[in-house]
Amino acid sequence: MKISYSYRINATKPYAFAEIDKKVAAIIQKGITPIDFGVGDPKAPTPQFVIDELSKSAQKHATTGYPSYIGSTSYRESCAIYMKREFGVELDYNSEISSTIGSKEAIFNFPLGFIDKDDIVICPTPGYPVYKLGTEFAGGIPYLVPLLKENNFLIDFKSIPQNIANKAKIIWINYPNSPSGVMAPFDWLKELVEWANKNNIIIAADEGCYIDLYFDTKPHSILEVQKEGIITFYSLSKRSNMTGYRIGFVAGDERIISGFKKVKTNIDSGTPQFIQDAASLALKDTKHVELMRQEYQAKRNILIPSLESLNFPKTTANSTFYLWQETSRNISDLDFATKLLDYGIVVTPGSFISEKVENINPGKNFIRFALVPTIEDIKKAADIIARLKF
Repeated sequence: MKISYSYRINATKPYAFAEIDKKVAAIIQKGITPIDFGVGDPKAPTPQFVIDELSKSAQKHATTGYPSYIGSTSYRESCAIYMKREFGVELDYNSEISSTIGSKEAIFNFPLGFIDKDDIVICPTPGYPVYKLGTEFAGGIPYLVPLLKENNFLIDFKSIPQNIANKAKIIWINYPNSPSGVMAPFDWLKELVEWANKNNIIIAADEGCYIDLYFDTKPHSILEVQKEGIITFYSLSKRSNMTGYRIGFVAGDERIISGFKKVKTNIDSGTPQFIQDAASLALKDTKHVELMRQEYQAKRNILIPSLESLNFPKTTANSTFYLWQETSRNISDLDFATKLLDYGIVVTPGSFISEKVENINPGKNFIRFALVPTIEDIKKAADIIARLKF
C-alpha cells in the first residue's frame, strides 16, 4: 500500500527542538550524562502543594466525565484574579478568558479562526517555530521580521512595508522574549498597539510563558495598554514547573476570545479538571515563583562570568530563564555548540531557531542557554566553558 504525506507535512522542516532532543539521546547512548541547556524543559519539580492537590482533585472528579472545553468557571476565575493581581487588568472570566492545553496547541491553532488562504501573518525570527508553522498549516503566509541586537531584539514593526501591513491579519510578539530575554518597554507596547489598530491587525502576544520570570523590573502585559484587538497567551509550564501538565489560558478582546473558543471546541476536549484545580492553586501562590526567580538568578550569576572569560559580549537581558549569548568572531554558533557537545553540554545554536530574512540569519553567532540544569551541573558546565580555548 502506498502512503503519501500531505504537501504541508512534506514541506515542513524537522521541528528544531525535536532535533535537539535527538542530540541529547545520542549523547546518552554513548554513556555520557548530558548537561542539557537545549530545549528549555525545567528539571526542578512541580511545587509539592500542587502535586498534593492533584490527588485530592482526581478523587473529587473521578466520575465527572469530560472537562469543559474552555475551562471550568473556577479555573477561569483564578486566571482573572491572577491578571488583576499581577497587572491590574480587569477581565470577565466568562467572555474574555479561555483555558488552553498549554501554549503550543493554542498558538498553533489560533490562526485557523482568523486567517484565510494567503492571508499574511507577521512573525518574529528568531522565535517560537509554532508561530510560523501554525500560520502555514492554516493556509496563511508568514512574513518574517528579524529580531536584531541593534533594535534591542524588539520587532521593528515600523519597518514593515505598508503593502504588507495592509494584507496582514495577525502580528505575533513574544515579550519577555525567548531567546533574547528582553522585555518590551511600555511605551513600545503603546506604539505597537497604535500601529496595529491603524492597520487593523490583531496582536497575538505570547507573553505569559516567562512573564513571571524576571530579575529586576517587572514586565508589563500588553493588556495594560488595552484589550481591543489583542489576545494574550499564558502557560504554567515555566512559571510553576508544570510543563507536563499542559495547562494555560488566553485572555483579551472578547470577540477574539470568542473566535478562539470556536476553534478550540472543534479540536480538543479540554484539560482534565483535576489539573485545572491544581493550576488554580498554583496561580494563587506567588512564593514558589519568587524562589524560582532567585534560583534562575543564581544560575545566571554562575554561567555568565565563564562566557565573558571567553571574550564573548556581555549578556544583559533580565528576564526569562534564557541567555542569548553572542559568540566571538573566532567561532560560529554551530562550531561553539559542536565543541560543547564534545563535553556533553547541549545548547541551542541561534541559527537553528532563526530563519533567513534577506539572506541574513539573525540567530547566526548566537547561542541559547536554557538555565534548566541543576546548579551543580551549571557549575560543572561553567568550569568546562571557562577552560575552553579557541
